[in-house]
Amino acid sequence: MSIRPTRDAAPDAVGILLAAGAGRRMGTPKALVIDDDGEPWLARGVRVLREGGCERVVVVLGAAPEAESLIPADLRARVTVTIADEWARGQSASLRAGIRAVQAEPGFAALVSLVDLPGLRAPAVRRVLAAARGSAQPSPASALLQAAYDGRPGHPVFLGAAHLAPLLKHLHGDTGARPYLLAHDVRIVDCTDLGGGDDVDTPG
Repeated sequence: MSIRPTRDAAPDAVGILLAAGAGRRMGTPKALVIDDDGEPWLARGVRVLREGGCERVVVVLGAAPEAESLIPADLRARVTVTIADEWARGQSASLRAGIRAVQAEPGFAALVSLVDLPGLRAPAVRRVLAAARGSAQPSPASALLQAAYDGRPGHPVFLGAAHLAPLLKHLHGDTGARPYLLAHDVRIVDCTDLGGGDDVDTPG
């Protein structure tokens, strides 16, 4: 499905929602979790990225491909679902699948988030994207930013288009993008006042 940039989106960012894991500590894949208010975490994650300014969202599934049915119809037109066949090898496999989906449409940045962040809100996404637009680096294509909460790195993470191919070469096991971000002087965007920085690994 073709990704078309909106006229006022600068930079043009595609959200990547990582939701491929088995959720062993949770007791079920987190892509299948439904919150107490009745909204699936998967649907909430997609909605937050879209409301925050992402042109489209790539949802990466793995252990529970059936979770695709939890994406509501009103969001579905702007969502692409991709399956990380090697999801059991760790988060890097999921991120690789998401990045490759974004690379299919050259020129787009990626804005990465996790399905197990039910407290994440759209204003944090907007703040990170705004920081990318105002980056002192040569252009948003070379920007590399990460939200932080009370001094702790979190999500979302902005990956300028120029970083996507190099990052793919550094993704191994369950380490994700953190080593690459540190090696390339990731810019921290404080989102403490917006909440939503903690992932949820256990029920209750």
